[in-house]
Amino acid sequence: MNTKYKDLIEQTFDFPQEEFQTENDNLLFHNIDLNQLVVQYGTPLKFTYLPKISKNINRAKNWFNNAIKKHNYKAKYHYSYCTKSSHFKYVLEEALQNNIHIETSSAFDIDIVKNLKKEGKLNDEAYVLCNGFKRDKYIANIVSLIDGGHKNCIPIIDNYEELDLILDETKSKFKVGIRIASEEEPKFEFYTSRLGIGYKNIVSFYEREIAENPQVELKMLHFFINTGIKDNAYYWNELLKCISVYIKLKKVCPTLDSLNIGGGFPIKNSLAFDYDYQYIIEEIINQIKVACDEAEVEVPDIFTEFGSFTVGEAGGAIYEVLYQKKQNDRERWNMINSSFITTLPDSWAINKRFIMLPINKWNRQYERVLLGGLTCDSDDYYNSEQHVNAIYLPVYEKEKPLYIGFFNTGAYQESIGGFGGLQHCLIPHPKHILINKNENGEITTKLFKEQQKSEELLSILGYEQ
Repeated sequence: MNTKYKDLIEQTFDFPQEEFQTENDNLLFHNIDLNQLVVQYGTPLKFTYLPKISKNINRAKNWFNNAIKKHNYKAKYHYSYCTKSSHFKYVLEEALQNNIHIETSSAFDIDIVKNLKKEGKLNDEAYVLCNGFKRDKYIANIVSLIDGGHKNCIPIIDNYEELDLILDETKSKFKVGIRIASEEEPKFEFYTSRLGIGYKNIVSFYEREIAENPQVELKMLHFFINTGIKDNAYYWNELLKCISVYIKLKKVCPTLDSLNIGGGFPIKNSLAFDYDYQYIIEEIINQIKVACDEAEVEVPDIFTEFGSFTVGEAGGAIYEVLYQKKQNDRERWNMINSSFITTLPDSWAINKRFIMLPINKWNRQYERVLLGGLTCDSDDYYNSEQHVNAIYLPVYEKEKPLYIGFFNTGAYQESIGGFGGLQHCLIPHPKHILINKNENGEITTKLFKEQQKSEELLSILGYEQ
């Protein structure tokens, strides 16, 4: 009878997979023995596998270039990274090695851009696409880039006032984009996105505010929907409406040459994950080309802004199961040595799924459990794992520690959880390491941040040391 945890996984999923294999009793992630990381660094532990960032960027570039070639699409593709997914310098430095562009969301983002430019990490030809709702500080920082000669700094106009706010601050010529206020999915509480300008108002806004102004050049139309790029009727309907606006605008605005289809590529959240990226991209390119050809307008350059897709699959977290609590006849709670609320906030705030696998003991018997965090909050648990809301792990043994890993956690967790600041119930933020490859292809590890100490938290709270 097959009762080992490894048997369960191999019978349930197509396993091993590209990034996950096992060796002896342990899990390998991109051929890295994670149990050795635990031995070297201890737990709780967060890690970032930097080569995955570059790999995903180049995967997307290849998919788009293949589609462009297949459909004889007479324009270019541009990959940009939206920094809000992870602002860390090690992420930006890895991503920018691949000749990409940047999308920003707030005033402080521009300070990061300036820092990267000063260090030679971001060149003057790179596009800096400035999204989000803009007021004084953000406007001032955007203008400082424009006045500083960064010709490809493109503020994406979000509302009717923003253009005037920029014009009040600079005499330089500059390019802009306009964001479409897309209609939300029917299940949403509201009909139209709070971001952007309505479909029906964009052409008139251009003719009224931009067409006769020699200081401003409209270059880009920006389209983004909250649910991301999915193969469903809602997405294709919104894309076609966006293309229709582009065509109408292109006929009165010859400088318009770019369509930003936003981001929202999904990342792997289960061993059963299945998404045909190449097909979706080919269909997007084909629909844009067909519509533009019928309207006899030039096809636009395509921009994307991938955040989670860029960095999400590079991140992971490892915890130790400290203790098992049997609360009744059926429920066994495996208590981890950290907190889901502080280290994986997406898991409880929006029921985000991550891949969860044990690091060791793959050849042991398994049991059904629940996972609980250290805080005293009833929401500090994880139960949205891929086994239809059931979590199976190797049997808990007090004398033989069990370690578990959560994978593809690299986007948003540190920003939402408050990296380096106060944590719920003062549970410290885990140690964080960076995993890379040297010029010989050998795995290297580097400590990025030690686990928080009580002195750091007490200092923030105003207690004298």
